[in-house]
Amino acid sequence: MNIYFITPFPELVETLIRNNISNQGIKKNLVNIEIINLRDFSNNKHKQIDDEPYGGGSGMVMMCEPLFKAIEHCIDKSSHKPKIIFPSPKGKILNHSISESLSKENSLIFICGHYKGIDQRVIDKYVDSEISIGDYIISNGELSSMIIFDSIIRLVPGVLNDLNSAMTDSFVDDLLDAPYFTRPNEIDGLKVPDVLLSGNHQLIEDWKNSKKIEVTKDRRPDLWKKYKEKNK
Repeated sequence: MNIYFITPFPELVETLIRNNISNQGIKKNLVNIEIINLRDFSNNKHKQIDDEPYGGGSGMVMMCEPLFKAIEHCIDKSSHKPKIIFPSPKGKILNHSISESLSKENSLIFICGHYKGIDQRVIDKYVDSEISIGDYIISNGELSSMIIFDSIIRLVPGVLNDLNSAMTDSFVDDLLDAPYFTRPNEIDGLKVPDVLLSGNHQLIEDWKNSKKIEVTKDRRPDLWKKYKEKNK
């Protein structure tokens, strides 16, 4: 899988990548990551990539021309047509299904937005998916891109040492995950549930499933409703 990050702040992405699980994929030649400095595609000596919005208003908008050139550069380097992703509060909220689908792509381009956003014409011309990480705003598109990227890359076969662990996480089956315990089996009067020490795999599986249902019903009634509709 080839991943491109288009960003005006490449050092930020480099720092995030360096401490990410994707390093395992890079070492195994499963993932190739390229960080594209958007300022290299600016038309002026000041490396400007943003300008004031037409129609007035506060803030700055990332310009078309540098983004057009950077995106075309990534497309030209790709052996497969890339899926182009722009993290945006206007997009569909990220979920496991989206991450799983994107993990099967051969090539992805992330556009890391800043300021008030990017010129709408970039979205109209190139973007395949606008994805939101939730109903809140953060200071840069690098962080939101990395959240989406991290949720994708861990599902690429071979990146994690134990893919089965990822496939039993919360949201995989529209349920939150069961609680976990490890040694010691008792501390400060708090004990591990007996069933987990029983060695009976069927009982343990049944217990985990019941806990997943219990916690989902209690904390995420929206997920529980979705689960029930899917499993009628």
